[in-house]
Amino acid sequence: MLDKKVLIEHFLKTRKQSVKLCLPLEVEDYVVQPHPDVSPPKWHLGHTTWFFEKFILHEATPFHPLFHTLFNSYYKSLGEHWNQGERGNLSRPTVKEIYEYRKEVDEKMVALIDKAPEENFKYIKKMTTLGIEHEKQHQELLVMDIKYILAENPLVPFYLENNKTPSSCEDSEHSRPCRPKLHSLSGGLYSFGNDGDNFSYDNEGPLHKAYLHPFKLSTHPVTNGEFLEFMSEGGYENPNFWHSDGWDFINREKIKAPLYWFQKEGDWLVAGLQGVQTVDPHQTLCHVSYFEASAYARWSGKRLPTEKEWEMAASLTESESIEGHFLEREDFQLAPPVNNQPPFYDLFGSTWEWTDSSYSPYPGYRRLGGPMGEYNGKFMSGQMVLRGGCLATPKDHIRKTYRNFYRPEKRWCFGGIRLAEDH
Repeated sequence: MLDKKVLIEHFLKTRKQSVKLCLPLEVEDYVVQPHPDVSPPKWHLGHTTWFFEKFILHEATPFHPLFHTLFNSYYKSLGEHWNQGERGNLSRPTVKEIYEYRKEVDEKMVALIDKAPEENFKYIKKMTTLGIEHEKQHQELLVMDIKYILAENPLVPFYLENNKTPSSCEDSEHSRPCRPKLHSLSGGLYSFGNDGDNFSYDNEGPLHKAYLHPFKLSTHPVTNGEFLEFMSEGGYENPNFWHSDGWDFINREKIKAPLYWFQKEGDWLVAGLQGVQTVDPHQTLCHVSYFEASAYARWSGKRLPTEKEWEMAASLTESESIEGHFLEREDFQLAPPVNNQPPFYDLFGSTWEWTDSSYSPYPGYRRLGGPMGEYNGKFMSGQMVLRGGCLATPKDHIRKTYRNFYRPEKRWCFGGIRLAEDH
């Protein structure tokens, strides 16, 4: 059956990609958890496997009886789970055992799909597809967490070598880095959300209409150099630019720059997957919180776009296939916006873009019943929406209706800034 063959190929390709992301790691790297938000790489490998075992295989005899507790993330309705901030406390199960776990579950999944009766295959396909998309989410999280783990290490370990040409070496006028410009977009009644024809998460629907006033959206995201201007003009010291919670947050945490930036002998440096480098002023800015994004927008005399404004712009520019800087490029170094590209060419990929929209349900949304209701619906409180994907997002995982969300103080996600203003 063709559908079964395609599903198996998609499943195995996704599973292999997660393993591939961990190949540059030493075994010690798999266990480290330098922050409560950052999960050890081996936990991601185990949790994504548990998802298939628990929700699809429904194993009467699981690989290990305690794996349900250790690798359940936050599904309260399924029982007890290990504390997220203490995942790095466990030296066991070993990395070897985790890979054995993955191998066994992969083999059982392939057999289940291959032998599924026609009347059961529709459900198995639906749940397996959800498990695949869930694992792609964790591939992005893997890159985020590996970056944090290595950046915290004073030995400055490399995840991969930097093979990019510095933007300052660009000679062509058309490929030279440029400053963003504001592009006018018309107001009117538009449709938003996913129509359900292809895979989407429940939080992307229902399809609905909303009126937008005319607005302007920046053609490119903010660069390091532009954010350095904000910093040099006292942006982190002026409470007038900040939300009250944001002002309390940066002062409590003593934040004076984006995550991974530090100053040495007057120069700004940044730690990352390529070790420590000088901050490139032309490069697209990354690793700022919503609080920093909104403060920068207020300092610049602009604002952040709403998620509906962002989606409308994406609808106008989206082609049959979304193009951008995604995980498959295997290049985790951001590039600068350049003159020879059309407006909004980089809405997708590179960095997630903070919006000024809180993560809340669309009109007519109904939270799913059972454990799947815990996947998205229960987080619709105290979080802000980001759009567009990033350089660690698998390309076939993103779409214009995709709603990512984080609490406004989070900085370890690949979050950047695109400005907007009223027309």
